[in-house]
Formats: sequence, C-alpha cells, structure tokens
Amino acid sequence: EVQLQASGGGLVQAGGSLRLSCSASGFTFDDYTIGWFRQAPGKEREGVSCISRVDDSTYYADSVKGRFTISRDTRDNAKNTVYLEMNSLQPEDTAVYYCAAGQGLRNVIDGQIDYWGQGTKVTVSS
Repeated sequence: EVQLQASGGGLVQAGGSLRLSCSASGFTFDDYTIGWFRQAPGKEREGVSCISRVDDSTYYADSVKGRFTISRDTRDNAKNTVYLEMNSLQPEDTAVYYCAAGQGLRNVIDGQIDYWGQGTKVTVSS
C-alpha cells in the first residue's frame, strides 16, 4: 500500500520555525520528485517547494524563498524522508501542508501528482 505521511506541523509564533517531515512507504521513494503544497482556509492549494529525484535540484515559490529549505534525508535508515525546514514563519504561512510525489520537477510544480499524502496543519500566530 502506498503511503505518504506529512508530520511536524503545529502552532508557532510569527518569526518562529518548524520542520515538516514527509515519509513514504509502498513505493520507491528515490524514483519520485517530492513536493510540498499548502492550502490555507478559503484559498486554493499552492505549490511551496519540491526536490528533484534526478539531481536534487529544488524549486521554491516566491513567497517562501529564503525562508524555507527542502531536503532529502540521505541516511540509510531514513532515506524515504523529505524535510521542509520553515524559518521566519508569518501568519500568511498558516495552512495545511501536504507532501506529494510525482515524476519530474516541472510536472510536480504544475500539480501533476501520482501520490498525495495526508496533510499536517501549520498555524502561525501574530
């Protein structure tokens, strides 16, 4: 069974940090580009960041550039994990964050996703 699970969300004050984790099972993680998306109440889902399976090249939405960092865990016992380090969080970052897997950086950015995970809620208070 394919599973993607996002975790690490929570409540944080503006200016604070959180690290989200995306763990996977049931498919070969390294064969996929992994992306993070978010959906705030009343808003459309938006792509936040993704990391290529080919060369670990990355994409960041303009709204998070310089504040968020995506990375893969390369340790043998945690290879099926991608992180999203979020710093200098602002109230407008409040959303449910989802991780997803697809083929190709451009495809994932465009929302062409093979597998979606369950989300984790991030709330940033002012």
